[in-house]
Amino acid sequence: MPDHKVYIVGVGPGGVASLLPEARQAVQMADTVIGGERLLDMFPDLSGERVIIRNNLEEVADFIRSNLQHKKMVVLASGDPNFYGIARYLTSKLGKAIFEIVPNISAMQLAFARIKESWDDAVMVSVHSRPIEDIVGIAHSSHKIGLFTDDKNSPGDISRVFQERGVENCRAYICQDLGSEKEKIIATDLYSLRGMEFSPLNVMILVKDKLPDNTRFGIPDNEFHRQREGLITKLEVRAISLAKMRLREDSVVWDIGAGSGAVSIEAAFLAKKGSVFAIEKDARSVEGIRENVRRFGTGNVTVVQEQAPEGLDKLPDPAAVFVGGSGGHLPEILQAACRRLKPGGNIVVNAATLETLHTALESLKANGFATEVTSVNVARSKDFSNLTHFQAMNPVFVITGWQGKELAAA
Repeated sequence: MPDHKVYIVGVGPGGVASLLPEARQAVQMADTVIGGERLLDMFPDLSGERVIIRNNLEEVADFIRSNLQHKKMVVLASGDPNFYGIARYLTSKLGKAIFEIVPNISAMQLAFARIKESWDDAVMVSVHSRPIEDIVGIAHSSHKIGLFTDDKNSPGDISRVFQERGVENCRAYICQDLGSEKEKIIATDLYSLRGMEFSPLNVMILVKDKLPDNTRFGIPDNEFHRQREGLITKLEVRAISLAKMRLREDSVVWDIGAGSGAVSIEAAFLAKKGSVFAIEKDARSVEGIRENVRRFGTGNVTVVQEQAPEGLDKLPDPAAVFVGGSGGHLPEILQAACRRLKPGGNIVVNAATLETLHTALESLKANGFATEVTSVNVARSKDFSNLTHFQAMNPVFVITGWQGKELAAA
């Protein structure tokens, strides 16, 4: 074993028998073996010191750091330590140079093998110590998902939340106690999981036979349900505004004065692993947004019925903010948005009047933001007496605000 190297050894579902020769030798020669109680119990013949990992990762990292010079150490991990495992934490805390990582077959890999499904096209997510709601958008936009659950977020809980948030019913597999005498595979559908009991050691796999349509951009205005006429950001202006927002797939977005929710819906398709918050004060419009969320299956859109800037303090910091309507509170809204915007984020305001344009520019500049204005003048073709005419739409000013000199990429 190299001087001052710490082995992170993956243990497969088969326990000691699953170890590669290199990993087996490292464990046998170790002065100290570190791991969860379940993994340590798989090695009853260890002669060295045992250190149990519970909710004490910081203490474990400190222990490794302080003993590097005089102890041979091995950290036991489940499956592949680099796959939702401890290797990420330890290498980030102590650096990569001191570690040797020996992977094993992961529970997720074995689960896909058990149900005879390929996993090179699957999306892998975890609900360990995080809300189920955080992965609803991924569930909507992915056709094959591997899920690591925990005792607080069981497959039944995940089924309930997914059904409530409009994730379509699909094939579901719960692979329990893999590699042990108690191994059991439950094959059913997503909605049937509600109320069922499961072993805490399980992996959940969802498979949709129909590929979801998650690449939509430029949705025609007439496809959106509207409770009130006129309250929609037109397709052409919407496309330019979304481009100015420069969304990533994991962006958090605020859509303030959401109206019909058209911007929220398209932002949700672009930020499919992120979260979109549609803030709207009017109760009828809120119902329209909820109908559009249902219609387009964008479960990563959360509707917030508030008159901004009220309620913004309860939302996570945004990577992008769109203001389509302000109810006369534009300076206050922009002050809150500028204060909360993540570094590198963009704020986009739509203004149909010179007065709103002036207010937006002055407010952004007062908060130390650079600005750019795009004047959007669009005319659509219209048939009239067997001839094609163009009908002009109201011009709209698209104002973009960002911190720094160069236009930011959120």
